[in-house]
Amino acid sequence: MPGLDPFKLTEEVYKRVVRVIGGVEERRYYRFRGGRWYGGIATGDVVGCNLRCKFCWSWRYSYFSDKGGFYNPSSVFSTITDIASRRGYRYVRLSGGEPTISRRHLVDLLKLFEETKFVFILETNGLLIGRDESYARELSRFHNIVVRVSFKGATPEEFEVLTGADRSYYEYQFRALENLMNSGLRPGEDFYPAIMLSFSTDENYRVFKKRLSQTHPALVESIDEEYVILYPHVVELLRRSGLKPRVAYRPDGVPDFMI
Repeated sequence: MPGLDPFKLTEEVYKRVVRVIGGVEERRYYRFRGGRWYGGIATGDVVGCNLRCKFCWSWRYSYFSDKGGFYNPSSVFSTITDIASRRGYRYVRLSGGEPTISRRHLVDLLKLFEETKFVFILETNGLLIGRDESYARELSRFHNIVVRVSFKGATPEEFEVLTGADRSYYEYQFRALENLMNSGLRPGEDFYPAIMLSFSTDENYRVFKKRLSQTHPALVESIDEEYVILYPHVVELLRRSGLKPRVAYRPDGVPDFMI
């Protein structure tokens, strides 16, 4: 479905995955969990996304908006910190869908984590941060946040094929990096790029790195390379989409650099 407008989709998804109770923005989550990623991290997986990636590991929840249940920031904070404390984790995160769709909920949650020992990793496609520089400025107020901007492919053409969104929106991912840097966050430390490479050619990856270097050389040195993990539900989605990854890994064979 090339031509999808992720900003219009954001508005529609927001209506279904966010509600305001007593002036507090609540967000739908479908699970909370600990895991081995980042060397150990407590995660809240949100429902709903503004892209329709054809390789998405959480598509059964991120594609839809009526799953899970609503949680306010205090409940999310308590649940995630309990998991992290019991397991001795340093890191916490939001993942699954697109966390930035619920801006007030996210900011209120970050405020709660501000006075803790935890490092908060925000996994995002960056589109909304790229569209609105004030979003980047608001995030930059927090001392313990790390923003991971996940690029969906190495070129605008790959982005369109993989996400269903018009290729023109790909540039907003780069703008997210620029806005975060201009807001005072340090490239390669406070924010960094990740990229799905399972469908990219070597030449397209070189083009991507060159484009990154124009923003800041440190970003090239801090790329987090992502590849498809062949969970059964991901294999099903790839089959439906008619996509075949050039490189992919079985769940029991994920290389250490991806963990």
